[in-house]
Amino acid sequence: MKLSKALFAAGCFWHVQFTFSQVRGVVRTTAGYCGGRVANPTYEQVCTGKTGHAEAVFVEFDSSVVSYSDLLDVFWEMHDPTQLNRQGPDVGSQYRSVIFYYSEEQREIAVTSLVKWQKKLGVSKKIVTEVVAAEGFYAAEEYHQDYVKGRKRILPLSTQEFYENSPCFKKTGRKVCGI
Repeated sequence: MKLSKALFAAGCFWHVQFTFSQVRGVVRTTAGYCGGRVANPTYEQVCTGKTGHAEAVFVEFDSSVVSYSDLLDVFWEMHDPTQLNRQGPDVGSQYRSVIFYYSEEQREIAVTSLVKWQKKLGVSKKIVTEVVAAEGFYAAEEYHQDYVKGRKRILPLSTQEFYENSPCFKKTGRKVCGI
């Protein structure tokens, strides 16, 4: 097993964590906060929008089973990367779309992936996803970890409908997109 790490923000970390945890080759996921100015922030602090953090998910994966590029494809399909500081009804800078990279190689792969997905969308919609160095990831409170597992309809109906209309949900036909 060749363990590697990745870090993504794509809206509420509940569905992001659940989605990545369903990917073959993903060994562990951790919901948390990244990209901010405060050490060890709490959920309440992050929700004020004053810490600068995004809700993010740290992904440990076996790169002999799943590639970083494959994880990026899952990332693009699970959310709408054209929405600035929101995903569906969840609004605020903590819900922004970010690819946090751990190496120059990851940065290059992420930028190439972003360009590829922008071409798929065409000029009518612009991807607003940030690609930034991973610094200062803080695990979220325990009650946020694996929040979706074992729950039925845990999201408000408008959020549920948003994810059911996502490309990830439509492509798989299964509830692997955090719902």
